[in-house]
Amino acid sequence: MNTVPEALSAESPVTGLLRFGISTPGGALAAAERDVTADAVGVPPEAVLWFTDFAAAAPVAEIGALTAAGVTPIVTWEPWRALGAGRYDRAAFPLAAIAAGAHDDHVRGWARALAPYRVGLRFAHEFNGDWYPWSGAPEVYVAAWRRLHALFAAEEAAVWWIWAPNAPFERVPLEWYPGDGYVDVLGVDGYNWGTSQPWSRWVEPDELFGPALAALGGLGKPILVTEVGCAEAGGDKPAWITALVALLAADPAVTGFVWFDHDKETDWRLTSSPESARALRGALR
Repeated sequence: MNTVPEALSAESPVTGLLRFGISTPGGALAAAERDVTADAVGVPPEAVLWFTDFAAAAPVAEIGALTAAGVTPIVTWEPWRALGAGRYDRAAFPLAAIAAGAHDDHVRGWARALAPYRVGLRFAHEFNGDWYPWSGAPEVYVAAWRRLHALFAAEEAAVWWIWAPNAPFERVPLEWYPGDGYVDVLGVDGYNWGTSQPWSRWVEPDELFGPALAALGGLGKPILVTEVGCAEAGGDKPAWITALVALLAADPAVTGFVWFDHDKETDWRLTSSPESARALRGALR
């Protein structure tokens, strides 16, 4: 099993606290997008997470550019085919086919391409929800994960594997867990939608993440909040950001968080208001 890279296993030299990562709409090479947020919050991101579909070629250029800049790359590898304009072929890569070896050559290509780098690989995230096509049978999910892990190990690819359920939850969904030998970092995603949607309400960080962090802590692995965002509508977003950082900093298992800096379903960005950006600046400092 690979160990967690120094970039996520030690205290941040930038903030002296948690590692701060970011995801922006333009992906790994969108340095200008990251700079806007970094300037606003006064802290450069130490990790960048982006999304790529299973059919894509290994993102070597992106990983290389981030690595050269001293930024930790985290790839979210989604088992579907991107069609453009936010559309996907949800049936293109069923987990059963991946588990059966139907795409081994493609996976080996990824493994060989990534072998020279230290990169986080987050495969088929938020499986415990109902919004992705890979949220079907846990035993098939585990089999697909283990097959990918074996193929990467055979190519001596030094990726670190991130298993990332969606919060909130009070019990670790162990039926989906590939096993300690197949996971390096425990991820967790969570969003405060506030009142931005007809069905949503304001949720404080301890309600959103507290039970999940406590449950994941029992597995004894480093924890990275792999996606987090907060709406403006329904409450005090700057206070929410301050409370989030305090919650995560108090948990010795948590190494950092990746802010979902997108204006998508609602304006999740840290720059959605000057006060929100200042709140993160103050919390991290």
